[in-house]
Amino acid sequence: MRRLAIYCGSATPADPAYIAEARAVGRGLAERGIGVVYGGGRLGLMGAVADAALEAGGEVIGAIPRALVDMEVAHRGLTELHVVETMHQRKQLFTDLCDGFVTLPGGTGTMDELWEALSWAQLGYHAKPVGLLNSGGFYDGLVSFWTTMSEVGFVRPQHVELLIVGNSLDALLERMTAFVPVQTIVATKASDL
Repeated sequence: MRRLAIYCGSATPADPAYIAEARAVGRGLAERGIGVVYGGGRLGLMGAVADAALEAGGEVIGAIPRALVDMEVAHRGLTELHVVETMHQRKQLFTDLCDGFVTLPGGTGTMDELWEALSWAQLGYHAKPVGLLNSGGFYDGLVSFWTTMSEVGFVRPQHVELLIVGNSLDALLERMTAFVPVQTIVATKASDL
């Protein structure tokens, strides 16, 4: 994997462990020679990932909608910063530029990105691994919900393994590297979006 899209919050939680984990991910990816593609902001977990990756000599590419440039305080020190018009263009650019997706803690925007990456994988818009870093158990409820959706029948058996969960960056990257694309619902491609 040459580049990973990182989905995470632009907020800074009171617990410093979240920022520390985001910095560890940015640094860890850079040390492995893996570039970061992310939302282009300089605040919160987003900024922590970017800053740590840059400090470690890594490539960091941001994609941010024009309307959010000021709100998310666009990071001006990146390897590349793409200003796009819409959220859809932002997420499409993430998909085009990355070899997989990693989700760190975040809010509704982070969840939107994660679920869309999973949905697009089911539909065949991409065949890239979708990872969830569950350090500290932040996503225990979501992992349980994914299991419930599959047990009820809303996630097809062949798609259960699309959500790759790891409790550490090492474990997650190992599982993502071993990912084998699944049978999709339909045969589509990104240009069909």
